[in-house]
Amino acid sequence: MAPWLSYTLITLAAYVGMEFMAWFTHKYLMHGWLWNWHEDHHRPKHQKEGFFEKNDRFFLVFAIPSAFCYMYGSMSAHFWVLFIGVGISLYGLTYFLIHDVYIHQRFSWFRQLDSPFSRAILRAHGAHHAKTGKEDGESFGLLVVHPKFFGKRKRNKQNASQGQQQVTSK
Repeated sequence: MAPWLSYTLITLAAYVGMEFMAWFTHKYLMHGWLWNWHEDHHRPKHQKEGFFEKNDRFFLVFAIPSAFCYMYGSMSAHFWVLFIGVGISLYGLTYFLIHDVYIHQRFSWFRQLDSPFSRAILRAHGAHHAKTGKEDGESFGLLVVHPKFFGKRKRNKQNASQGQQQVTSK
């Protein structure tokens, strides 16, 4: 196999693996024994002080292993490890753009994406933030979204059309 193909596959595997790592970390660490770092993220904006949250520390939780992979992969005979770091970094960039920029609008780079996937991500994240405590949460991932968040708008349209039919039949 050509080296570039191997490195591409390693990068993609690391990227995909990070979605599951982020889900696991969010569900069991952030909503578990590291809740004290994450709880301010679940507070309404008017209850927050300043731009940064304690939750922003999790950037380092993921950036440090990525940086280690960059260094180890570039300074050892295991060059492929560098591409694990690249996959982690690319997922981190995706997470930042979707979670911090798009969903929470901490930066005003883009406001409204309009696709079924972007709407499902917003609904899933909204369902997650509907719970302000560390218990009973849902939707801990970012990119893997439960199918129920895709069909919500369709059901609302169906309910509206059924309501109109009932009004006209009376």
